[in-house]
Amino acid sequence: MPDEQIALRSKERRQTLIGVALIIGTVACFAALDASAKWVNQTTDPLQTASVRYLGSFLLVSFFLNPFSRRGILKTQSLKLQCGRALCLTIATFCNFAALRYLPLTEATSINFASPLIVTLIAGPLLGEWIGIRQIGAVVVGFIGVLVITRPGGEGIHPAALLSLITAGSNALYVVTTRLLTARDTPETTMFYTGFVGSILALPILFFVWTTPTDPRVWAAMAATVVFGSLGHWLLILAHRFAPASTLAPFFYVQLVWVALVGFMIFGEVPDGWTLIGGTIVIASGLYLLYQGRVKPTDPAANGDAAKPNETRLGTRRE
Repeated sequence: MPDEQIALRSKERRQTLIGVALIIGTVACFAALDASAKWVNQTTDPLQTASVRYLGSFLLVSFFLNPFSRRGILKTQSLKLQCGRALCLTIATFCNFAALRYLPLTEATSINFASPLIVTLIAGPLLGEWIGIRQIGAVVVGFIGVLVITRPGGEGIHPAALLSLITAGSNALYVVTTRLLTARDTPETTMFYTGFVGSILALPILFFVWTTPTDPRVWAAMAATVVFGSLGHWLLILAHRFAPASTLAPFFYVQLVWVALVGFMIFGEVPDGWTLIGGTIVIASGLYLLYQGRVKPTDPAANGDAAKPNETRLGTRRE
């Protein structure tokens, strides 16, 4: 093998490792974001926490993007789609923060991982990415995992689990609209409108629910939601510059490990057996869908898949 090819492959491996490290850092930030929000929510309205997180992140991102002095950032090819995407993420953030007030971190995160399954279902009618029998089976199994976690009709279910399900559905729509916008607007434009529209929606809510914290630790934790949320998104962008999305997608599930660790250290939470079993089922289903999306079937009629190879990607939470 020529030295140039060896050097190129070595460089690609290094870049992949850097991308994986960055994505693990990304989900660690998202876990810290949820933990900070959950801690603040013990004494503060979750709507206030979510509003502060949105407004703070928008100001921080605007400072670095400086949209009013850089040409092109404010120009969008689809304002309605940008607003719809931002609305989906706003709903997901508010519902998730509200759910975290009542649910353990691991349970809320496991339910949120149903988002890729919903993306798989809606990608057909919205994106033209139809799935086959095997993928449908994986989605069904994944939702069984969600039922194992929530246990409807059982004594252990909490109504806040419905908020986590709404979070998963909103995130799925957010992922699909993001896919539609990638061919129309730049990432900087999309980031700006996401924060701008979300802040417009959050600001009026803040006036109705605001209570001034008296504990400095609450202020620090609210600031942490801004920092960890913004840093997580920044690391996410960097990770995708070093490695392809299909390589990075499985490592999003490391977030469950982080939230279990943080939940135990800060709140003394120990995941119950149902959450562990259901979370494992949901993650396995998502990984199978990822595998099916990367492998092109050689005989669609034989394996039951659609003739067109599945392009559906995993959808994950981006608060």
